[in-house]
Amino acid sequence: MIDRPVHNSDEPVAESGGSKIPILFGAIVALVGASVFNFYQMSQLRADLSETRLLLASEIEQVHQTSSGSSKSSRAGIDNLRAELEAAKQVASKLAGQAKLDATHHADELAAKLELVQETQAAQAAEQTAKVAESVSAVSTEVSQVRQDASTNRERVGEVSKEVATVKNQADATRAELEKTIAGLSSAQGDLGVQSGLIATNGKQLAALRALGERSYTEFNLPKSKTTSRVGDLLIRLTKTDPKKNRYTIEVVADDKTMEKKDKTINEPVQFILSRSTLPFELVVNEVKKDAIRGYLAAPKVQQARGTN
Repeated sequence: MIDRPVHNSDEPVAESGGSKIPILFGAIVALVGASVFNFYQMSQLRADLSETRLLLASEIEQVHQTSSGSSKSSRAGIDNLRAELEAAKQVASKLAGQAKLDATHHADELAAKLELVQETQAAQAAEQTAKVAESVSAVSTEVSQVRQDASTNRERVGEVSKEVATVKNQADATRAELEKTIAGLSSAQGDLGVQSGLIATNGKQLAALRALGERSYTEFNLPKSKTTSRVGDLLIRLTKTDPKKNRYTIEVVADDKTMEKKDKTINEPVQFILSRSTLPFELVVNEVKKDAIRGYLAAPKVQQARGTN
């Protein structure tokens, strides 16, 4: 009886980090090839066993025909042959079982590797999904903040627009009131025979004149005194008042000269021509009291000495 060695065709599967699936597919193909090869070996083994049976049967027949020895020796020879046949069957059975076990073990290893790859890919996909979800959440937060800021800015713009509209309305109302007030003002001829500017008779009208910006205005409340008081560019002393007739008398020092303005009435432009200006200074008294007068001094904003260009 000649034992035929069985060649194990299984080869270790080399893994590659960048091509695991193709390697698994190749391993499965290799497993199928190994199974086909084992099937081929088993077929050959069955053929050999059939041939062995024929040879044994032939030898037994020859033993029966040629044997003239004792029955004990014949039985012993037959038993030995039968033992060899049984051993051959067991070897064949073991070989077939081992091939099956090897194939099953190899398939289990491939399944375990495939499961490991799937788990790794699932973990990577879960990690990427978590990162994407985190990025989406961060972007959503930024978008929400931008929307909130935009909403806040719109509210602020709306508030500012309302404030601007309110200020504009107030400015329009003030301008209209100013124009109305200025329209109610009048001018008069001064005591020097020069036509005066607009005359203010109260604080509201004086504020309107200031808003025009054509002259500089200095208000005063001047009591009777033995000494002069400075009002703008002039030194003035109140010498006499007549509240019943709304008249007053003052002394004015200008350009080192003293001038008396006697028995002047309220809201009358009292004019002074100074050497540093071609336009007159105008003093207007709006109220005459027993011991004081109240009014304002209007001075030209642009002053130029007479006789100069």
